[in-house]
Order: sequence, then structure tokens, then C-alpha cells
Amino acid sequence: FITGMEIVGPSKRLWAGVVIEYFFALGLVLLCLVGYLVREWKYNEIVLSVPSAFILVYWWLLPESPRWLINRGKFEEAKVIIRKIAKRNKVEVTEKQLDSLECDETATGQLWHLFTSRVLFVRTIVIFINWCVVSMVYYGLSLNSGSLAGDFYLNFFLTGLVEFPAYTLCLVLLDRTGRKKLHCACMVLGGLACISTIFTVLYLEKRHQIYSTVILAMLGKIGAAAAFAVIYVWSAELYPTVVRNVGMGASSSCARIGGMVSPYIADLSTLVDGHFGQALPLVVFGASSVIAGLLSLILPETLGANLPETIEDGKAFPNHEKKSAKYQENGSSITMNNEAFSPEDCTKF
Repeated sequence: FITGMEIVGPSKRLWAGVVIEYFFALGLVLLCLVGYLVREWKYNEIVLSVPSAFILVYWWLLPESPRWLINRGKFEEAKVIIRKIAKRNKVEVTEKQLDSLECDETATGQLWHLFTSRVLFVRTIVIFINWCVVSMVYYGLSLNSGSLAGDFYLNFFLTGLVEFPAYTLCLVLLDRTGRKKLHCACMVLGGLACISTIFTVLYLEKRHQIYSTVILAMLGKIGAAAAFAVIYVWSAELYPTVVRNVGMGASSSCARIGGMVSPYIADLSTLVDGHFGQALPLVVFGASSVIAGLLSLILPETLGANLPETIEDGKAFPNHEKKSAKYQENGSSITMNNEAFSPEDCTKF
């Protein structure tokens, strides 16, 4: 994911960040199918593990990120990749321009650098909270499908199926509305849909509860899936290149915390009796989603902006282009035909 985000220009980051999510949704649908057809858990694990071997092919097919190589001082390797990219895109890059990529000092960064200023600290914490909550809601709604009325396999299948329109929504709107507005809207509206299940459980007749509760839960899943896709793209654009890997890794760790908590929240329906207990997990997921979505408004918009390179760029973002001229001259930006040029500008995919 990170390589895809770094190897394309701003106009293609939407596709690099969102299209990959369709395959995640496809995996959920196939998981339901495998679970339905292969009931013995031992054989089920074998069937699900075998496709992972195909990931080894990435070693030969996926190029390293030129941005990462440049920031690590591996200029010759970066030049080789940039030449291939430029050739494929029919862009002429001279040796002089490639030599300009080399800088005297290689920029490096560690995770703790994200906490060295108030701006980065607040942004990082908000990103971590959103990753944790969106993961908790995303996986919680899938795990809670067994508590919903109706067939378990059908409900789980629906939780995977509704992700396809969610990601399509992101492809259509993400470059029109921006990351901030879309993420906040998905979190808040999806959260409100989950909270609304309390009214269907308490006030609707039994025969109407089944469909209304499932529909509201699926709307919540659409919001969570769309927000997950947005936060992947958004946070990758917010983290400076020198700490993007560790930043995304730390964010993913926070998401795993949310994923670990979600089964216990889903089990609240078995601990609390009555109709309220049935709706309690969805209410908790919904309230958490609304709060995290509103917190995300603190983060800056990244639509159309160049990726921040250094920690200083991250502090100044979104005004980093004005404050990092020296790094652009000596680091990963050069001038081509009097226009700004950076490694991902000559990418096609």
C-alpha cells in the first residue's frame, strides 16, 4: 500500500489507495463462501492460507519506492527505477536531472519524531484514534453479524458485499469532496445508523426488527468500510516520507487494538439481557464512530497536495512547499521545463 502511494503522483493516489480495498472486500466474500463450504476448521485454515504464497511474486513484480530509496541515500537504485518509469511514460529525464536528486544529507526519521512538536503530536494522536475506532467498528460489525436476526452466513456475506458500493463511493467522491469531509461524513453517518438500531429494537414489532436492524447495520458497515479506505489514503499523505512506513505501521497497530476490542463489544449482547442488550454493541460502535469522525476535523486536508518529505515538511504541512525549498533543490525534487518535478511525477500507474 505504501509503495503504491509513494510511486504515483497526486492525481493517481486515489486509485492507488482505494482500488486495493476492492480485493479486501472480495476476500471477505470468499471467506464467507469457504466457511460455508468447508465446515471443518482445520481444512478451512489450509484453504485460506494457501493463497498467501502468491504474495512472494511481489518480490519480482513490485518496484521499490523511489522516494524511500532517495531518503535512504540509495540514489543509484532510485535512478534505475525512475528511468524505467520515465521510459514507460515516455518522459525524458536527463542524467543531470537524476544527479540533482542526490542530496548532501540523507533525511531520516523515527516514530518518536512524530511527537516532537505540538502539531505533529496532535495529528498523530487523532490519526491513531481514528484507525483504532474505524477498525473496531469495521471488524465489530462483521463479528456482530451472528447476533443479528437471520442467517449468519447471509449476514456475513452482506457485510462483505456492501463494501463494494462503499469503495465505489470513495472513488467517485474522494477527489471531489476531499479526504476530511468524506471521512468525517462516513464516520458520523455510519455511526448514526448504528445508534439508530436502538429504536428499531425497542419500538418496532418483531417481524419488522429483522430487516430494519440488518439494513441499519449494513449502512454502518458501508460507512466504516468507506472511512477505512479514506483513512488509509489520508494518513499516508499526512505522514512525511521519512516516517511514512513506521507511521502507517504504528497506525495499523492501533487498528489491531481496535480489532482486538471489537469481539468483546460484540459479546455485550450476551451479557446484557433484553432488547437493549441486543442493540448495545451497535450503539457502542456507533457512538465511537461519531466521536472519532468529529475529531478527524482537526486534521488538514491533503487533496492535491504534494507528499511531505521531512519532519519539517510535516510540521509545516500543508504549507510545506513554501518552507522546504532547500530540500526540494537538494533532495527529492528537481526542475523540469521550469516546473516542479519529483520521482512520482513520471509514473503511469
